[in-house]
Amino acid sequence: MACATDPTERRQHLALACLAGLTADIAGRGRTATWSCSRENRASRLLAWTAGFRLHREYVHHTTGPVIVSGTSILRAAA
Repeated sequence: MACATDPTERRQHLALACLAGLTADIAGRGRTATWSCSRENRASRLLAWTAGFRLHREYVHHTTGPVIVSGTSILRAAA
């Protein structure tokens, strides 16, 4: 699921309502919803936690090509 909220409509729990409906539908089908996001994506992690998801494990994702540094998070990860 991807959810983008207009800045003027934020803090109304719209993404949480969408997520709650989706996870209820998934559970109604006898399945288990999962959530994955970047370790640095605080907003996504907070939404998942608020919706009842709990951390199962963290993982590292490797790619090829040039590394783009945005902030110091990659420097902390490399240390």
